[in-house]
Amino acid sequence: MNNKEIFEKTVWKAIASLGIPSLISIFVMILYNMADMYFISFLHDYTQIAAVSLIMPVFSLMTAFSTMLGNGGCTLIAQALGAGDKAQARSYASLCVWAMIVTGCVIAVGCFLFCNPLLQFLGANEEMWDYAGKYLLILAAGAPVILLNYGLGCMMRGEGAIKPGLLANMISTVANILLDPLFILVFRMGVTGAAAATVMGNVMGAVFLAWYKRRHEMILTFSPKPARGHVRRIGRVVSLGLPNAASTILSGLASTFSNQLLVGYGTEAVAAMAASGKSIMVVGMMQMGICMGVQPLMAYCYGGKDFSRLKEVLQKLLILTLALGLGLGGLGLLGSRVLVALFIEDAGVLAMGQRMVRIQLISAPFLGMFYISNNFMQATGKAAAATATAVLRQGVLLMPLLYVFEAFMLLPGIPAAHVAADLGAILIAGGLAAVYYHSIMGGADLQGKRKQAR
Repeated sequence: MNNKEIFEKTVWKAIASLGIPSLISIFVMILYNMADMYFISFLHDYTQIAAVSLIMPVFSLMTAFSTMLGNGGCTLIAQALGAGDKAQARSYASLCVWAMIVTGCVIAVGCFLFCNPLLQFLGANEEMWDYAGKYLLILAAGAPVILLNYGLGCMMRGEGAIKPGLLANMISTVANILLDPLFILVFRMGVTGAAAATVMGNVMGAVFLAWYKRRHEMILTFSPKPARGHVRRIGRVVSLGLPNAASTILSGLASTFSNQLLVGYGTEAVAAMAASGKSIMVVGMMQMGICMGVQPLMAYCYGGKDFSRLKEVLQKLLILTLALGLGLGGLGLLGSRVLVALFIEDAGVLAMGQRMVRIQLISAPFLGMFYISNNFMQATGKAAAATATAVLRQGVLLMPLLYVFEAFMLLPGIPAAHVAADLGAILIAGGLAAVYYHSIMGGADLQGKRKQAR
């Protein structure tokens, strides 16, 4: 089925065609992210769990750049195809592929050259230092392929190829889940085995996507030729993909500052927050997955000036994400102890993590409104506004709130700061999106009246 057939179905069917695979892909990614910590928990050593948590901002940096290039490319490819310009779509695809490769190599070299300063910045104490260092260096070695695995799947969505990215994520996850117990428990490699399993899983996913591309006629290309003479277009890609990337990068940076504060309460607090974060991530990420999946549809409607359909997409997306967020949030609240116990056995750390889950679930069910607003602004070319709201949530709001809330509330203030930042970002992003939405619809009405007058 080509992109035109998918994008021009009835709205609910189009949302399902784009959103469900993306939703499954995000769920698979959640399992992927949980696998390392889950199998490390069988070693009954929460120090290694804390070490993995410390390095997660580096992995977030890799996925951020991948998401930036993949999502930015996806939006522009969809817009170009909506306007009937296949040559331009191909130039964006080529440009993004090679930008992923180069960026991955830069990240890898940077991690190897500045390993010790980076570990110190991330908050590693003497107890976690060796574990965190081993995990970091192996992860860094796989940076280029990690960027390709995540980014190529995103870009393929722009031309209506939904399944390849989903299958690649499933291949990566299954490989990681199978290799984790082998490396971590059988070979007793601990965090080293967890990192190796992560990299090997991404290699398998990227190889599958390359194979799929060779077997199918697609806009996506690995040839640098279509990008020649169009290098400046990378600025457009970055501007549209930056909101998602900024959110992920700043989330990792905020996680680092959070860990620096948590270390003051002991390694146990770092491990508890890590388990808490893994326990509730499904609520927000599932909403994010639907919105990211449907973004090409919004871009296609906007590119084709089908504003009434765009309105219907937004309305139904709001209903869907709110229902999903409230349902998952309720389940998370009821099963908070069971969720944290997946990663932590120590009774004291388990109780600490459970309290953190309950606090963070206050805002998590409503994050769909934030993601709808951001993806709408990206799809309609309002990259600066989308980037600003992403920066507000994980940067301008969260980072100072971490220190303010911790100063007044001590340890509970750290998860509470996340809640306050989320709620503030939802209100601001929703307000900006509403302004742009009315501007677009008002312009469309005015244009229609002028045509009638003629």
